[in-house]
Amino acid sequence: MSCTASACWATASIARTLRNELPTIRTVPRAFQSKPAPSRCLHSATRQQLSSPLRATASQPQHPHFRARHFSTSRSQKYKTVQQAESRHRSGPFSWAAGALFLLSGAGLILYFRYEKARMERKRIAEATKGIGKPKVGGSFNLVDQDGRPFADEKLKGKYALVYFGFTHCPDICPEELDKMAIMIDKVKETSGNVMRPIFITCDPARDTPVVMKRYLREFHPDIIGLTGTWEDIKSVCKAYRVYFSTPADVKPGQDYLVDHSIYFYLMDPEGDFVEAIGRNFSPDQAARVINNHIKDWRDPLDKS
Repeated sequence: MSCTASACWATASIARTLRNELPTIRTVPRAFQSKPAPSRCLHSATRQQLSSPLRATASQPQHPHFRARHFSTSRSQKYKTVQQAESRHRSGPFSWAAGALFLLSGAGLILYFRYEKARMERKRIAEATKGIGKPKVGGSFNLVDQDGRPFADEKLKGKYALVYFGFTHCPDICPEELDKMAIMIDKVKETSGNVMRPIFITCDPARDTPVVMKRYLREFHPDIIGLTGTWEDIKSVCKAYRVYFSTPADVKPGQDYLVDHSIYFYLMDPEGDFVEAIGRNFSPDQAARVINNHIKDWRDPLDKS
């Protein structure tokens, strides 16, 4: 047999084989032929048309080597405009509202922790200044007020007390500090009520009698209580409050002189314990803020009479 005849015979054999196989391939049901998934942006009517052939072939007998596919019937989120869909795609799960809420929450936490830090610092100062047995600053005393009535340290309790040491013949520092004290009194009363007792204790009992004290303090604030006593009483109370003072030696009667003394406001709590010393570097607003913060930290009832 020639090469040409052999080629023709092989071609005819392949053709017969293909004709026998093609009907088998065409008998595969259309329900099992792969179809591209319908696009999300197609109209709902188009999706119904695409799914109708599947429902039509559901009743037809399935090939034993194939299983039916289950498709999800949940609908995707619809957007009215293309701009809404693009905006959602760009932003993802975040939004301006979520960002603003996050920033506000962070700022609130920062402010809260700063407030707690300041409160714990004030508490630490108050606890550190309390002595064991005998207070480090402050103590018992028995003096006389500007009306000539006895005044003991027990009368300081129940309210916060702001104690200042000075003398009525002071030319500049004491008047300045008492002016500040008057402003502090008003600001504390405005914020916390009548819960503080201002005290002025003289370091010059020889000249500061009750009558002189009453006339002098009237120029600053009516709430300030002036206290005086004997030289030994004043020396004892100054020692208890750790106040330095000195008078010139060999002073003749009627001779003018100055008294050197410490310049601090001593803040005492309602139990008579020392809380904090407020120096000249504090403005009246700053000092009143410090006092009001300590008052806010106090948990027990305060005397407001």
